[in-house]
Amino acid sequence: MNRIVALILAGGVGSRMNLSIPKQFVVVDGLTVLQHTMLAFQCHQLVSAIYVVASPQWTETVRQQAKDASIGKFATCLNAGENSFQSAKNGIMALQKEEEENTVVLIHDAVRPLVSQDIISRNIAVCLSRGNAITTLPSQESYMVINSGTGNNNKEITSSEYILREKLLRAQTPHTFLLRELVTMMKEAEEKGLTYSQSIFTLANELGHVPLHTAEGEMMNFKLTLPSDFTIFQAILHETRG
Repeated sequence: MNRIVALILAGGVGSRMNLSIPKQFVVVDGLTVLQHTMLAFQCHQLVSAIYVVASPQWTETVRQQAKDASIGKFATCLNAGENSFQSAKNGIMALQKEEEENTVVLIHDAVRPLVSQDIISRNIAVCLSRGNAITTLPSQESYMVINSGTGNNNKEITSSEYILREKLLRAQTPHTFLLRELVTMMKEAEEKGLTYSQSIFTLANELGHVPLHTAEGEMMNFKLTLPSDFTIFQAILHETRG
């Protein structure tokens, strides 16, 4: 059977939070966000190893936090890049030296700590049966398309088009692929001079590595982006733990 590993992207700086430390290292209910996320993969019986991509100055912190939270599946910390795409690329290319090419890799945001065992299981099953898996949710809203040339201030933005919610899916993480395909995509991106993409699934589209197959996500698997998200996260933890 294919070996299954998690690649957790923890290289972000969390600039929108106005914090003195990256948001993945903020303590919530006794554990850092990263520890909560690592524990989700630690608990899954099919996941064999956990790799964390982090900035070099946080490497020792990550290792200590893995030890403190008894993350026995923690393998090593890999160096992040200057943005999320470069961090993913660094992690993928480093995995090439650690894992077999048919290894299933679940690439996950460190700041999505409520990823469930079911989401992980669905990603693994879909990837093994169809070749890849992108965690998604149906959109609950229709979307307005911003007219080109309008500003970032809501008072200046105009729209003349819309997209029906029935045509949209909301992408979450994990994004799950075989390691060999991830390595191929990164090499193709380098050959084509692509130095940035919003995510692995957008890169796959840009390079023509389609179709992409969906694995059902969950509302609770949200990304901690704003201060209010931390309040919601803590409330959920208190509710679920009694």
